Amino acid sequence: MKRSKKILIVCHCLLNANAKVYPLASCGGVYTQAVGDSVAEGVGLLQLPCPETVYLGINRWGMTREQYDTPHFRESCREMLKPSIAQIKSFANAGYQLIGIIGMDGSPNCGVSRTCMGYSGGEINVEGIVEAQRENLLFSSGKGVFIEVLSTMLDEEQIDIPFTAIDEEA
Repeated sequence: MKRSKKILIVCHCLLNANAKVYPLASCGGVYTQAVGDSVAEGVGLLQLPCPETVYLGINRWGMTREQYDTPHFRESCREMLKPSIAQIKSFANAGYQLIGIIGMDGSPNCGVSRTCMGYSGGEINVEGIVEAQRENLLFSSGKGVFIEVLSTMLDEEQIDIPFTAIDEEA
């Protein structure tokens, strides 16, 4: 049986842009520019869960890293990552090449080198607050919460996989 024995791990929205907060998706479904070459070369894909959809559902609103960075959300990330970590560990133990993890820069959770910051309060029915929140929004260097938790869990298993990300703003 032909197997490349190569695995690329991708954040959920790279294979399903429908999971992103409306209207942030810049493609209809799959970000083929991020995974197309790997698929054409026969690399297998392991899709991570979408932490935001699992935690808050599809009809959620946009939030920043500060809003997600809570002990409960971090524990939820650990729980939702356990099946993925088990698969990654199984592939690693079977001699597969784990060629990388691709995140989504700018995301409060799946950013690898750039994340979304700027929480300024939760009142949405106060006049002008939405505009003020948009003005406070900024992108800063650093990992998103979910990627931090994933990185920690991989370190605990002594599995070293390089992280990269696509950046829709670039």
